Amino acid sequence: MSFQRVAIIGLGLLGGSIGLAVQANLPELQLIGYDADPAVRKRAKERGLAHEIAETAAGAVQGADLVILCVPVGAMATAAREFADVLSPDAVVSDVGSSKQTVIADLRAALPGAAIIPAHPVAGTEHSGPDAGFATLFQHRWCIITPPEGSDQAKVEQLDRFWATLGATVEVMDPQHHDQVLAVTSHIPHLIAYTIVGTASDLEEVKRSEVMKYSAGGFRDFTRIAASDPTMWRDVFLNNREAVLEMLDLFLTDLAHMREAIRASDGETLFDLFTKGRAIRRGIIEMGQDDARPDFGRKDH
Repeated sequence: MSFQRVAIIGLGLLGGSIGLAVQANLPELQLIGYDADPAVRKRAKERGLAHEIAETAAGAVQGADLVILCVPVGAMATAAREFADVLSPDAVVSDVGSSKQTVIADLRAALPGAAIIPAHPVAGTEHSGPDAGFATLFQHRWCIITPPEGSDQAKVEQLDRFWATLGATVEVMDPQHHDQVLAVTSHIPHLIAYTIVGTASDLEEVKRSEVMKYSAGGFRDFTRIAASDPTMWRDVFLNNREAVLEMLDLFLTDLAHMREAIRASDGETLFDLFTKGRAIRRGIIEMGQDDARPDFGRKDH
């Protein structure tokens, strides 16, 4: 591994998991962490999320040859400006955000001339904060690297090796294509989850209590997704607005088609759609992206 000193800015679920994974898989690297919240810095130090917890972003980044921003995508520019004056000219600046085009634009504006190579580990849980991280979060999960046009290929390969060593399966993708893909595989499902859970909360009190008491697996899964960090997801939707709106329009068209099929008692259309959905689910399991056990391997039956 050619990186020697790694700085992690933001020590929540992803930042903390990177810190623990680096220590488990790349013990020779010097690892410095920072978070804007003093309480998070204190807890990160107690948990040992990095070899050292700096009191400032500049203190963490000084001398680093890899800087990973683990903050909401809407906070990237602000976070980057805090260490712009001390960033090494040879350092790679990366991130873990779920949208890429706006991140590239924001980081280029905040860090002119820096080697900005974004990445998106497609891994996470509904939990957040410094206690949420664990070293194996990235094992057998995708990490999508989205280098802007003209990026230094050697540095892209360095970042590729870094994530692979943490256990991820790495893919390199155009930033715009990434945002379109994630809009349909991640962002729209989260939007649906937040919406359906909101619909349930708007029901009359007696009905709402019954929704909670008798939640079946489908609604329970929606509530798990809807428990994700609201700041992070607000920023994702605002920063990937065009791709989300494009996919949302397609979804609404399909939803209207389903509504008409139900209204017309068109069982054939419903059956065809459900059959396609079942095939997609089987494909996800075959690719090792989920659990095929009954009830998805849940322990909380």
